[in-house]
Amino acid sequence: MVKIRLTRGGAKKRPFYHIIVTDQRAARDGRNIERLGYFNPIASGNEKRVELDTARVEHWIGKGAQMTDKVRNLYKEAAKVQASA
Repeated sequence: MVKIRLTRGGAKKRPFYHIIVTDQRAARDGRNIERLGYFNPIASGNEKRVELDTARVEHWIGKGAQMTDKVRNLYKEAAKVQASA
């Protein structure tokens, strides 16, 4: 099954996550199919917290991909930000 999930990057105590499409059997930080955006949980000031290509997310969901719970929440947040802009 294809999943839309987070992969961790960044330094120790400074997490940064990419939102990716991958096979569920792949390791968390392993091979991915496509990178859809990012999530910066410690964003401050004018830094963006979530950047996500919602059109591509909808494309992958149409093909049967499943989102994790955290990515589902981030998708809703990104859609809300795009609607207000």
